[in-house]
Formats: sequence, C-alpha cells, structure tokens
Amino acid sequence: MLELYRIAHLIFSVIQFLVGVLANGFIVVVNCTDLIRQRKMVPFDLLLCCLATSRIGLQMVIIFINLAVLSLIEFSPVPGNIIIFMYVHASELWLATWLSVFYCAKIATIANPLFFWLKLRISKLVPWLICGTLTYTFLTSVFHRKHAWIISQKSWLGLFSQNATTQIEDISALQYALLLIEFVLPLFIFLISAFLLIFSLGRHTQQMRSTEMGTRHPGMSVYISALLSILSFLILYLSQYMMAALGFTQIFKIKNTITLLGILLFGSYPSVHSVILILGNPKLKQNAKKFLLYSKCCQ
Repeated sequence: MLELYRIAHLIFSVIQFLVGVLANGFIVVVNCTDLIRQRKMVPFDLLLCCLATSRIGLQMVIIFINLAVLSLIEFSPVPGNIIIFMYVHASELWLATWLSVFYCAKIATIANPLFFWLKLRISKLVPWLICGTLTYTFLTSVFHRKHAWIISQKSWLGLFSQNATTQIEDISALQYALLLIEFVLPLFIFLISAFLLIFSLGRHTQQMRSTEMGTRHPGMSVYISALLSILSFLILYLSQYMMAALGFTQIFKIKNTITLLGILLFGSYPSVHSVILILGNPKLKQNAKKFLLYSKCCQ
C-alpha cells in the first residue's frame, strides 16, 4: 500500500504532467493552426513549437519515471531507456537554450559587431539551429549510449531497485570529460545569453527610472515584465539542470522523499515555463482567453 507522501507525490506528478502536456500541446496547436492558415511559420513560432513538442516528450518520460519509482509500473533498466531519456532531455535543453539566445539577440542592445551580426541573422539561423540540434543530440545519444549507461547504472538502478548488485565498468577520463562537456555546453551558452539579456534589460530599466517620467513611463512595465520573465526562465532552467546532475550521483534512492522531491522539481520546469511562455506571448495569451471563453460558453 502506498504511503501518504507517495500518494501526494503521485497526485502532484499527475497534475504536473497534465499541465505540461496541455500547455505545450496548446502552443503546438496554435502555431500549427497558423501554419495551416497562413502556409508559413515565423522562426520564433517554429522554435516555440519544436520546444513544446520536445517538452511533451520529456513530460512523458518524467511521468514514466514517477510511476516506476512508485512501483506502479515495471521498469526494465536497459541502455535503450537511457538513450531515449538522453535524446529527449538533451533536445529540450538545447532548444530552450536557443530560445534564450533568440530572446537575447532580439531584445538586448549591445554595442558589439558580432552581436549585431547575430541580431540581423538569428531569424534565418533558427531552422538550421533546430535541425542541427535534433541531429546532434541523436548522434551523441547513440554514440555515447555505452558510456552514459555505465555512468548512470548506479544512480538509475538505485532509483528502481533496492537490491541492485550490478558490476559497474570503468570508462576513461577522456570519455567522461566528453560527456561532461556535452552536458555543460548548452548551460554555458544559456547563461551567457541570459545574463547579457538581464544586464541589458536592467540597464534600460534603470535608465527609465532615472528619467522625469520614472515608474510612470508607459514602457517601464514592459521592461520589468520581460526582466521577470527571463529571471524565471533562468531559475527554472538551472533547477532542472541541478536535478539532472544530482540524478547521476548517489543522492537519489528508491522510496526516498528527497528522490520524489527531486523528480517533482525536475518536472516543474517544462510545465511552469510553458505556462509563463503562454502568458508572456500576446498571440498565445489571446488564443488562451478565447479558448477559456469558448469553454465557459459550452458549459
């Protein structure tokens, strides 16, 4: 019989899954509907649509992990499962990273020739970044399947088996370093773009506060809203990274409240941030209001 805290975890994980799938599914439906109507999709919408799709896949992986940890379904610890998780997670991280880069290139104002070149060409680069990301993550997931499985055996078998006695092989320092670099690289790019954008928005906000209009300036709320949105993006992104990193350590064990809390924190990012994206995007927000009004009328 499930303990009370595990029942609570199951309820929260199901809510988290439904919110994530509905929010990301809504983003995909709205953008695909516009594609059918206009027969084209702007680069930003294409990036959002691909990110939302990857997050739906990630939510499915997370709910599978939740059910397996709670012993509600059987989990077969084989390298194939690790490859699927690596591909889905890496794709979502890279697409979220390119979203941060897109925001930075379009919103931030930095006097640098390279940044100015990126600002002019980021829209044309988006399709290539998406294709390159999906290809790169697939190839690296397949190429490193053995090494990633070796590293993750202790932590993942510890999650799903209390009596895991599998002998763990060793991998070379070079192979471990390559896996670490590939894991940290999107975080490094994300942090650069996020901090540049926060610095630029913070500077503009400070300049507007020092003017005669002060906080009554009509554009002030826009800058503050954008700044809060990026800060929430940064916090959620880092929380998922931290939980993913801890997942490959010995801290998570089966039937442990720390484990369940860590999985919930890991799954909160693709759900909560997608809701923030909808609320911060005029087109998505307007369509969400129409959908809610239509739902009320049908009741």
